Amino acid sequence: MTSSTLRLNFPMWQGGANPVYHFGSELLSWLAPATNGPSETVDVAFNHTDESANSVADENGIKGRAQILKQIDHCRTLIDKHQPDSLVVLGGDCLVDLAPFAYLSERYGDKLGVLWVDAHPDIMTSAQFNHSHATVLAALMGVGDSDLTGFVKAPIAASKVMYAGVNNESEYEANFLIEHAMQVCRPDEIRDGSSAAKIGQWIKDQGIEVLAIHLDLDVLDASKFGPLLFNRPDVAADAFEGIAQGQLTIEEVLQVIQQATAHTKTVGMGIAEHLPWDALRLRNMMRALPLLGD
Repeated sequence: MTSSTLRLNFPMWQGGANPVYHFGSELLSWLAPATNGPSETVDVAFNHTDESANSVADENGIKGRAQILKQIDHCRTLIDKHQPDSLVVLGGDCLVDLAPFAYLSERYGDKLGVLWVDAHPDIMTSAQFNHSHATVLAALMGVGDSDLTGFVKAPIAASKVMYAGVNNESEYEANFLIEHAMQVCRPDEIRDGSSAAKIGQWIKDQGIEVLAIHLDLDVLDASKFGPLLFNRPDVAADAFEGIAQGQLTIEEVLQVIQQATAHTKTVGMGIAEHLPWDALRLRNMMRALPLLGD
């Protein structure tokens, strides 16, 4: 039976090689408004008693390859069980959107556009980086490791993708965007409002009728929003030097999403990369308290 909207709780953390993504996904699922439709949770290997035991090894260029593939396969099984018209995905690292967006591409074909709200373009391959959360959009385009692209039966054309918030790309990333003629709304364009016309023209030119939105929370300015990788409390101040960081506010993110959804029907919404450091520290403190932690 076809369901209107399937909600997927997907606490994958191996794609970013950081077990805190698992807790971040669980907290997102708790924070999210209640759903009237079906909800499923993807099986994700995790040691709940000792997060330090959750390390993952490099397997031929991808950390935790076997675990990741098993999780993506289970995610697709859950989607096929419901065959929904639309999907909400609460992650987890960015790789959680691979199977859901691949499914939407199969279902809607050329009518589908993808709004990728992120500080990073996520178009690396295992040749550049062994954290597969940075490869998800390339895989959706049919580029990269065959174990990942194998889940994508209908690759998404570069012209059907609009980035929002990407900045300070690496040389490899910048060249990829140029070679594939990919469109980007930069943070300044979102702030000054010129993104509205750019997004509207993209939707018109590409004949986009339905939209899948990927929201990586690291598109947000880390000085204005706390639960992000760049606010990790146990690393040196310069630990993330040279890595692009988000420059948007929550209001600006909502603005650019509203600019896109004003012209289309939304059929996919994925939220990823939630790292609630303070909530984690409080949880760990409570585990050590008398009576609570016994």
